Amino acid sequence: MKVAVIGLGFRLGYLGRVFREIDPSFEIVGYVDPAPAGMATLQENGISPGRVYETPEALLAGETFDLLMIGSPNHMHLDHIRLGLEAGLTVFTEKPIVTTVEESYALATLLNKYGHDQLLVGLVLRYSPLYRDLRKAQDEGLLGNIVSIEASEHIQPYHGAFFMRDWRRYGHYAGGFMLEKCCHDLDLYNGVVGARPRFVASFGGRKSFTPENSPEHDGINDLEVYHRKPSGWQGSDKVFDSDGDIIDYQTAIVEYENGVSMTFHTNLNVPDEFRRFCVIGSKGMAEGDFVRGFMDVHNARTNEKVVANTYQTPSATSHHYGADEQMAEDVIAFVKTGAKQPVSAINALEAGILALTMDEARLTRKVVDLKPVWEKFDDCLHGPADSSARVRSA
Repeated sequence: MKVAVIGLGFRLGYLGRVFREIDPSFEIVGYVDPAPAGMATLQENGISPGRVYETPEALLAGETFDLLMIGSPNHMHLDHIRLGLEAGLTVFTEKPIVTTVEESYALATLLNKYGHDQLLVGLVLRYSPLYRDLRKAQDEGLLGNIVSIEASEHIQPYHGAFFMRDWRRYGHYAGGFMLEKCCHDLDLYNGVVGARPRFVASFGGRKSFTPENSPEHDGINDLEVYHRKPSGWQGSDKVFDSDGDIIDYQTAIVEYENGVSMTFHTNLNVPDEFRRFCVIGSKGMAEGDFVRGFMDVHNARTNEKVVANTYQTPSATSHHYGADEQMAEDVIAFVKTGAKQPVSAINALEAGILALTMDEARLTRKVVDLKPVWEKFDDCLHGPADSSARVRSA
């Protein structure tokens, strides 16, 4: 399988290795990136990045390939996706798919014009064994009707410090932390609920990565942990005095169109990190943690534990709890046979709009009603006259 790359960052460098392991015919024919942070990973694994091009337009004109992979900074995604779709290409883009609600409308319009299936998205947690087992338990009726969800994504200080130092610290590049990092999780729970979010409230800010909390104030000069994860484009050494506008904690409350409610919490300074959920239904409860590797399901009537699963990451070099390998298999299968994917660009846009609305609610201190947003989104996605097509893909 031949691919071209726009934005050869750390993520696509890693995925290059994963794709090659799954498909030995995987080949990068060319790339565009003035400072390719993922180059070292490719070279370490004997993968050529192909020819370098100055612009995406030159790359598309100069090469023939099966898949265009986009790993550029988030605020560039829309333009790069547009180029691929207009050229009639199959496009894979890293999450988040776009960075504003207005860009979501613009991409929905492009999908209406060029087709919903030409754009694949790296919302990789949909491919994880744990999430697939959660949906299996739901499909088997072990949970009954979903009533409420409590969920979180917490990351360790070394990872939080990375966000304070990387280009992702700026909202105009990343779209905000909830979008950049937590869109994975929001997509998962949107899928479990099977409806769109309607009302959103949120609170948060920055309290941990602030000047007064620098370890240097306590006479600690070993700050290696806060620089362990390298930053790329627009990188900085500043951690506790970051010039970014990123938050380091946030809590949100969501009510979905079908009445299901969810609380979601994120924090960037958690020493013993976890990424867990508790999905409570009318007949049972599913509780799990992606980091700690378990999922239990209990029957609400008997309290019996009817599912007790544990999970292990396939290898020390595997990311996302083994989900990247399954995602690579599925993307390759789509390119070669058109096989159905577990997550769509529409799912990604819906999760992104929820994340962006959480930030709107946080900044305005108001409950946000998403009804007018979905009405405009559907007009863009299906056309104003095609109201019968407005069916959400869970």
